[in-house]
Amino acid sequence: MNETQTPLFRRDFTLVVIGQIISLFGNAILRFALPLYLLRQTGSPALFGAVGAAAFVPAVLCAPIGGVVADRVNKRTIMVILDFSTAGLILAFAVLLGRAPLTPLMVACLMLLYGIAGAYQPAVQASIPLLAAERLTSANAVINMVGTLSGLLGPVIGGVLFGAFGIRPILWVSIGCFFLSAVMELFIRIPHQPRGTEGSVLSTVGRDLWESWHFIRRERPVFLSVMLVLALFNLVLSAALVVGIPVAVVQTLGMSDSRLGLTQGALGLGGLFGGVLTACLGERLPLRRGSAVLLAASLTAAGMGAALLPGIPPVLGWWGVTAMSFAVMVLSTMLVVVLSAAVQGQTPPELLGKVMAFIMSVSNCAAPLGQAVYGALFEGCPAWAVLLGAAAVSAAAAVRSRGVFRRLDQTA
Repeated sequence: MNETQTPLFRRDFTLVVIGQIISLFGNAILRFALPLYLLRQTGSPALFGAVGAAAFVPAVLCAPIGGVVADRVNKRTIMVILDFSTAGLILAFAVLLGRAPLTPLMVACLMLLYGIAGAYQPAVQASIPLLAAERLTSANAVINMVGTLSGLLGPVIGGVLFGAFGIRPILWVSIGCFFLSAVMELFIRIPHQPRGTEGSVLSTVGRDLWESWHFIRRERPVFLSVMLVLALFNLVLSAALVVGIPVAVVQTLGMSDSRLGLTQGALGLGGLFGGVLTACLGERLPLRRGSAVLLAASLTAAGMGAALLPGIPPVLGWWGVTAMSFAVMVLSTMLVVVLSAAVQGQTPPELLGKVMAFIMSVSNCAAPLGQAVYGALFEGCPAWAVLLGAAAVSAAAAVRSRGVFRRLDQTA
């Protein structure tokens, strides 16, 4: 069926989109406010990076398990349970804040929050082909736009709330978001074919993960090369930006929490623009140009580093960092959408949740190490030097990745 003849926003896909907007908005506020609260309270980039790295580990570990569950359990049920669980987690954090030591409490909360998110996203990704099979690229673009719209509004609103009232109003807003999202998801109808289990839960998980690995290894070995390229960029470039942007804005440039919220909002706006652009272009975006997109993203990191050079006025430097934040998200969103559609289009439905989760897990496994390393680097070195170094290494990797994207384009 022609992609333009099939309506995208049918009832159940629309409910998934609305639920994602609410849930991811609550998530975006928390991911902005909790690390910033820790950085403000301790003043240590090294601790900031180490806590972020520890929090990211459960996301990597839970993604494959979430993929297995997504292929065996109704995806609506997974979304509902995890959103209700997140609301309960933040409620417990709000009660314990001020009564328990800050750093262990923050590590525990962020680890659980990221772990739930790691298990949640495979269910969303695996539901897209079931609800919008005829318009995969556009549907993936919409889901990514939802995430980036939440990433745009979350930091901006979170920065205003945090600067004016502190951390607690943000906690209550996020609890309401997760609770409302879970209630809305109760009304979604996602096709589900039950699959029987043999043996224990652990043996079932192991067998399903082996099945996804066997498919990738034997049928789509190019997926392995793509995962390694993405893992390298998460190690070198993404981790540098995750740690570096808050450190650069708050400590190097001495800007307010609201200014940091605007910079983080520029990331969301860039992702939204990239999603809109990808949805408009649809299938016309060539996979073989992926290395050029990664090279351009590396150059934006170099632009951030240049904006922090000594002698540049802080306000001008802030505008430079904010503009480059917008640009890097435009590029990365376009690449992620096209890659997701390519993987979904080349994977059997009964393996899709596991394969998507496997790719997400392997691609993200280097991020915790990168965040821990960059936390130490930003504490001991000028921010501009760290960002310029990361840009140079990632640019070299982008040039070397051209063959990988050509092979993926040929299999597609």
